[in-house]
Amino acid sequence: MTTNSRTENDPARRGRLSGAAPLPLEPDRNCPLCPRLAEFRQQARAREPGWFNSPVTSFGDPAARLLIVGLAPGLQGANRTGRPFTGDYAGDLLYATLLEYGFAEGVYQARPDDGLRLVDCRISNAVRCVPPQNKPLPVEINTCRQFLSATIATMPKVRAIVALGRIAHESTLKALGLRNSAAPFGHGAIHPAGTIKLYDSYHCSRYNTNTRVLTPDMFRSVFAKVRADLS
Repeated sequence: MTTNSRTENDPARRGRLSGAAPLPLEPDRNCPLCPRLAEFRQQARAREPGWFNSPVTSFGDPAARLLIVGLAPGLQGANRTGRPFTGDYAGDLLYATLLEYGFAEGVYQARPDDGLRLVDCRISNAVRCVPPQNKPLPVEINTCRQFLSATIATMPKVRAIVALGRIAHESTLKALGLRNSAAPFGHGAIHPAGTIKLYDSYHCSRYNTNTRVLTPDMFRSVFAKVRADLS
């Protein structure tokens, strides 16, 4: 697929080039676009008023060459702390891997003020609000894709996107203007999208690692390939 065809199928990039008003990069703190998620957010605020309990914004430098796309904030992870993959098991594995391959520096301490810094890397989610049972509905994924598209559109140097799980993979494909049939999900698969390569990985959730669907070595192998390609 050429860069031009990718632009034609990407509303965020198309709007930027045509002079149209750009899509908002992140949802408002009280985003009403998904009523079920807004109601769940209000319930969480009443139950845990000290938690972040808002749409979780992207973390990292827009000038980065690597973007990581997860599913959605975890209830006791990013929804609590306000930083993607921070405060739950998925973050333990993700940030340890990013530190190992030079995509982060500092010490990960599972809190947003730990001083950890991403290097040539940015982290976002397909859905910005925590969903009940960690399962967003298709309409919610589709509604929130505008923010993923806008995130990609504001990364002029992005060359690699790692999709963590099938939902992140499929939403990223749509944001890039690709069909699911042209790039089926599979752990370790790599799909070209113009100047970008999309790398697939099983999600680094506790369930996947406990059941050995994903091992730390399998996860590291994805980022080893990204590092080699970017280098």
